[in-house]
Amino acid sequence: MAVSKMEKMTIIAAAEKEAAILQAIQGLQIVEVKRIFHSPEEEQALKSQYSFLQAEQSTEQLRKYETMLQQLQELLLFLTRSSGKGLKIKRKVYTLEELEQTFDEETLQSYLTELKNIQESLKQIQTDRQGLEAEEELLGRWQYLDVLPHKQQLKSSYVVHGSINLANKASFLSALSQWPTVYFEEIYQSMHHSYFTLVYLKEHQQKVTELLNQYSFESLQYRYDVPPKEAYQQVKERYEILQKEEKTLKQQLASYHDFYETFCLAEEVLLAVIQREQARQHLLNASSFFILQTWIPVEEKAEILTAIEEKVPKDEIALTFENPTKVEIETDIPVKLANNKLVQPFEMLTEMYSLPKYEEVDPTPAMMPFYLVFFGMMVADIGYGLLMLFLSIIALKAFVLPRGMKRFADFFLILSFPTIIWGFIYGSFFGAALPPTMFGIKSPFPILSTTEDVNTILILSVIFGFIQLVVGLMINGIQLSKQRRYLDSINESYAWLGILFGLALLVVGKLVVKNEGLFTAGAILASLSAVAIIVIPMIQSKAKLKGLAKGLYGLYGVTGYVGDLVSYTRLMALGIAGGSIASAFNMLVEFMPPVARFSVGILLLIVLHALNIFLSLLGAYVHGARLQYVEFFGKFYTGGGRAFNPLKTKEKYVNVEKK
Repeated sequence: MAVSKMEKMTIIAAAEKEAAILQAIQGLQIVEVKRIFHSPEEEQALKSQYSFLQAEQSTEQLRKYETMLQQLQELLLFLTRSSGKGLKIKRKVYTLEELEQTFDEETLQSYLTELKNIQESLKQIQTDRQGLEAEEELLGRWQYLDVLPHKQQLKSSYVVHGSINLANKASFLSALSQWPTVYFEEIYQSMHHSYFTLVYLKEHQQKVTELLNQYSFESLQYRYDVPPKEAYQQVKERYEILQKEEKTLKQQLASYHDFYETFCLAEEVLLAVIQREQARQHLLNASSFFILQTWIPVEEKAEILTAIEEKVPKDEIALTFENPTKVEIETDIPVKLANNKLVQPFEMLTEMYSLPKYEEVDPTPAMMPFYLVFFGMMVADIGYGLLMLFLSIIALKAFVLPRGMKRFADFFLILSFPTIIWGFIYGSFFGAALPPTMFGIKSPFPILSTTEDVNTILILSVIFGFIQLVVGLMINGIQLSKQRRYLDSINESYAWLGILFGLALLVVGKLVVKNEGLFTAGAILASLSAVAIIVIPMIQSKAKLKGLAKGLYGLYGVTGYVGDLVSYTRLMALGIAGGSIASAFNMLVEFMPPVARFSVGILLLIVLHALNIFLSLLGAYVHGARLQYVEFFGKFYTGGGRAFNPLKTKEKYVNVEKK
């Protein structure tokens, strides 16, 4: 069983020690803070009864840090966008204490204020620029008008300035020509509009106004005290001043790019502090002391005690440990998988399906060897395996990876070995067959040919599936026996094992060794097992007829086992398909002329094999997981456990390790 045993740890200490203890357990990242009260009603009732308990946990600090975090995240985004190429920091490893030592709240606040001012100034400049650009565009069209549009006052005439759509220009001019008393002059013509000045007698105002409305004449709204040309120059000068101001501000902003790592670390610290502040909501606080309850893995108990005692002396803290109650096991206890380093990367497959319940067996160790064999069998190429191995090692050695990515790198590092082994078995190196002799020695590879031994590979796939089904049923039988459900263990496990082994003996005795004794033994074993599947529900049921029907229906499940075994043929199909596609890509390049083969052909080969690697790995990953989830887990595994959620850091930019 690879599920960590849990204990409930209760801490009682002076209120002033609360921050130090929370920081200590957060730095370990292996302690889950447990809510003391089961419901808000229970909490309220207790706090109303005992006056020394705090009525409500203060959230002032939490709100303060959340506000600071929001401001910091906005400014980090602003800095990233303003850099033009994006800003990144190299991932490093810290302890929590080392990380928080990089944080200076006062300095950060001053930086935030300064950057906020720069940000607001740049936004205002951008707004002003847009306004000036609109003004410049307008005035540029009227700059050849050498009079003030709104200062022209004539005794007998009106002067108007405006524009019409260029499509209406010809008909507009034609209409104006019918009025000899109307003077007009075109000032400017753009791509879509024509700009005019018109002078007409006041007595013709109504008629001219009707004409202008007919052609959607848009009058000029002029708000400047100088002629358009002069106003145009003034706007250009103001625009240049804004540009200089913007340049100065961006130079100031660029200097803050050097502090980008500091800001990222500050965000990491704030995220950690907020996690602690949120955890405080689960505590029982009084004016002089606090009570904290946690779930801890038993195997980490000594380390946890050491870390706490480094912060608080033994005589200043009270610690108690309790085993989980039956109710807690059923409703509250978290599940943490505890496997060795070889098995740990495969835990993510179990997590994607569902974590086991606390008292349920962890399927990961039993599933891992099968997944290794199946994955290797479906990819089965020496070159692909070596490439996986090489890239995984580089990723793990050259970079500090986030935990999720590191687990993926470890995962594919391990999977590279069965891929290489099966590549030798199939004799495939980037889709090319291994040479018959190497260094004058006859090569034993391929052991199985993907062209001549298809039936053998097919049978081998089914045999692997048969073995996995047997293992799954055995695990189920053992679990049911431990629960003293002996009849269920026979009906749901051992009887089906009898049927499977019986059918296997039938096939071997009839088709392989042609031995009547094996054939007969297989028939007897399968028959007795089938009878057990029918009879046991009758024994368990008060209504015998109902039990018989249930037993017969249960026996119908043999068709499901046949389907399960057929499902394993995908191991053969994907392995042969991937190798055939790789071989086809090689042949495609071989058919090219020599010049193209060693130029475009090399590039094409790289691209095509990269595509095939991606599809092969994706197919093997998905189909390998599917075989575990449907065919294997379905025989013994339920799942439904709650994931262990320790008080830890977000690890957005850095990895936080224990001391």
